Amino acid sequence: DEVFGSAYSAAIYISRILSLPKDKSTVFVLGESGIEIELDSESVPHIGGTLPPYNREMTPQDYTSIASGETLDPTVGVVLAGLDFHLNYLKLSTAFAYLQRGAKFLATNMDSTLPSAGSLFPGAGAMSAPLVAMMGGERPTALGKPSQAMMDAIEGKFHFDRKKACMVGDRLDTDIKFGIEGGLGGTLCVLTGVTRSEKAWEGEGKDVVPMAWVKELGDLRG
Repeated sequence: DEVFGSAYSAAIYISRILSLPKDKSTVFVLGESGIEIELDSESVPHIGGTLPPYNREMTPQDYTSIASGETLDPTVGVVLAGLDFHLNYLKLSTAFAYLQRGAKFLATNMDSTLPSAGSLFPGAGAMSAPLVAMMGGERPTALGKPSQAMMDAIEGKFHFDRKKACMVGDRLDTDIKFGIEGGLGGTLCVLTGVTRSEKAWEGEGKDVVPMAWVKELGDLRG
């Protein structure tokens, strides 16, 4: 109950804030089972994601049926983009078709990369990037850090005192910015992820500067 991820934030936003009409309440998902579980927890209907019909190569017939709308679900009112390890041309084409037909464009977060195995790999933001290009630069509403919609949702659930909270993270443009813009009492940057050096925020004109930093979380133990 104390883990508030961006996928859950998106589910809360869709179910309680968007107020979608009943005939446009389905979500087309670019993402994995984690997003689907969170949507299910809020009773939000969804398609795409891990469903087998969307995890295959695109065929010539798909071009025709998507263009005509024959294979599109008329109840889809939202396209939600998250981290998808099986992103393909069919999913992108289907998502683009829904957006062209007026579906709302949301993203769990806009992290362009994610750290793993001592390197960087495409993040959730990389999944929505092709759609942003296809939509002429229109960016999705992001429900992860540093979105303050997420901060408001967290505060609404846990009723904590922002001034007594500290944001701990390894990325300046999401984690630390999230804490600063959210008015938290402190921000701590850990140099084990995307941000690797304190030089990243040194110099004039830097607007995202953590209150403190450590090389790794273990340093907090003294």
